[in-house]
Amino acid sequence: MRKQKGWKLLRYKRAAWLLTLSLLLLALAGGCGLFETEKSLAAPVEELDRRLVRANRVLGFNILHELRDGQDGENIFISPASIITALAMSYNGAEAETREAMEKTLGFEGMTREEGNGAFADLLTILHNPDPEVEMAVANSLWARDGVDFKEEFLQRNKDFFDAKVSSLDFDDPGAAETINKWVKDKTGGAIDDIVEPPIDPLTVLFLINAIYFNGEWSEPFDPELTREIPFYLSDGSQRKHPVMFREGDFNYLETELFQAVRLPYGKNERLGMYVFLPSKEATLEGFMEELNPGTWTDWTASFSNREGELGLPRFEFEYEASLIDPLKALGMEIAFDDTAADFSSMRDIPPRLYISDVKHKSFIEVNEEGTEAAAATSVEIRLESARPDHFTMIADRPFFFAITDEQTGVILFMGALLEPGA
Repeated sequence: MRKQKGWKLLRYKRAAWLLTLSLLLLALAGGCGLFETEKSLAAPVEELDRRLVRANRVLGFNILHELRDGQDGENIFISPASIITALAMSYNGAEAETREAMEKTLGFEGMTREEGNGAFADLLTILHNPDPEVEMAVANSLWARDGVDFKEEFLQRNKDFFDAKVSSLDFDDPGAAETINKWVKDKTGGAIDDIVEPPIDPLTVLFLINAIYFNGEWSEPFDPELTREIPFYLSDGSQRKHPVMFREGDFNYLETELFQAVRLPYGKNERLGMYVFLPSKEATLEGFMEELNPGTWTDWTASFSNREGELGLPRFEFEYEASLIDPLKALGMEIAFDDTAADFSSMRDIPPRLYISDVKHKSFIEVNEEGTEAAAATSVEIRLESARPDHFTMIADRPFFFAITDEQTGVILFMGALLEPGA
């Protein structure tokens, strides 16, 4: 794993960590007075609103499928938790048809805005330090241009429900971007920097940033001495030798005619874990993905049982980047990108009109014997106008699907499709 700089030393040698960074960029012209605030989190709630859990799954799988349609033969890795959080924050400023379109796309139908915001506030408390041997924290911030006026209700929602730090900053100062980047770098253990490129555009008036940090290791690590190179079979029929980690023992396991699957937990209480779904040779990853949706996901993950077997999992590492404009438009949010029709009047009165000009998602993941390291960034820019044998063998030597989840809430933090492991 990469060496981390700044913030603090990791608790474990080569500790696994996941990171989600969501960036909301608003652009307009105007004037404001913001104050800096950051409050402590409330005590963890016992249960999360199931409607938010479903929204997280539906949006994640929908975007995953939309991205697959436009990217043939490439690895995919996204953070549904990051994407939905960034869009939920911008949703707090939407009204009329724009609000309705975002509700439908994000899966917020049937929830009032207050209920939705309350569910996100609960999620923050639940995800904070979920395991004594796993570090996890969530941080949000808003950075506004000096002199630009936003509706206090919009700001208050993000402060009250997303625990956001709110600050004003002179964006014309050459060091403004560096100030924001330093906050991001500090909150992400040095993994993400230069998220804001200087100089800041004159029309930009607000950055809204969300970061999720996870630091943990496999509950039962793989023995590096058992790792060996074997062929990995690519989708085109070719093969390439690659290091595969091996482990024997008891696993949470599920096997059908379509796939084999295991869950690999992190930490002491095993609340957080990675699901690995290896499609059968006959089904292929393509066939598996056609069956993957929130309904089958719920059925499958509820059907795992303890089984003894042998697992082979490739070490892998890759980066991913995609624009989410087309997927979100296809899912029903087109009006939010229309500079003549979008309505974000809960952020600021019209005129001037605000609209989303881009949604970018960047991510990184590395999986090795000790655990997992991953990072993801979402940037939203708004501008003006089968049989079950007693013993199984599962060798992930061909393309597969994987997801990292929180078992207590059912929230999917990350998901991806590995077609070719990294060097």
